[in-house]
Amino acid sequence: MKLTRQTRREMMKSSARLSLAGLSMGAGLLSSSSLWAKPSPRSGQRFKIGACDWTLGKRSNPAALEVAKRLGLDGIMVDMGGPQDGFPLLQPELQKNYLTTSKGLEVEIASLALGVLNEFPYKSDPRAQQWVADSLEVSRAFGTHVVLIAFFGKGDLKNDKNGTEVVIQRFKEIAPQAEKAGVILGIESWLSAEEHMAIVDKVGSSAVQVYYDMGNSHKMGYDIYKEIRFLGKHICEFHAKDYDGLFGKGTINFPEVRRAMDDIHYRGWMHIESGASEEDIGYNGRYLRTVFPRNA
Repeated sequence: MKLTRQTRREMMKSSARLSLAGLSMGAGLLSSSSLWAKPSPRSGQRFKIGACDWTLGKRSNPAALEVAKRLGLDGIMVDMGGPQDGFPLLQPELQKNYLTTSKGLEVEIASLALGVLNEFPYKSDPRAQQWVADSLEVSRAFGTHVVLIAFFGKGDLKNDKNGTEVVIQRFKEIAPQAEKAGVILGIESWLSAEEHMAIVDKVGSSAVQVYYDMGNSHKMGYDIYKEIRFLGKHICEFHAKDYDGLFGKGTINFPEVRRAMDDIHYRGWMHIESGASEEDIGYNGRYLRTVFPRNA
């Protein structure tokens, strides 16, 4: 199967764009709200920049909202925790703390993540389906609509046909519950766009989509700009990551990512999962704002 699901020829003609190929952070951050044309936003959304709470050093901790506020971010992705800490996000008092802090700081709780599935795989651990069901309830409490389902480490699906078939069956079982809750289960893995779509097509539910990590896919050698266009509406959110340096100084061409997003009319969240310190994360966030401004 070739990447032909969505092509530029099949897209609506994009408005004129300015080339940012020579964008250099060394010359200072651009004030760029006028650099890009505005395609029709998806569901009335705009670009929002957040960060994963584990990247902020505050996994499953409302203090991540305070760090995000300090760094000028719009929101956070919250990890559900795991059996080792009793899944803290299931505690009503902690949920209340999150919601109160979020409202007070005006920093959003954007989405949830089940990172625990890297250690206790969805494809093999009998408890995993209940954890996914629990995440739907937490999403309902937070008013969020995306849960990242992780497939790394022990949960890796690459070249695992049997494990993939189990995952497809489990998604089919949980999808009606996710649909009812208004929550999308986003697959994040080492798989290619074609392999992701094979799963999504077999499950056959709008509640199972792709959580696209541009850094991971680039590291695997995939053409991420073609993959984004190929996956199109099946991408629920993005992780912004570059294994090779700070944003704009590594190997991810973020202006080209923006062009691909424009072609699929994506507007929504990008969560930073890159940066060794608050200073780095703050820099990455400011860089993203030059390419993905709020008013685009």
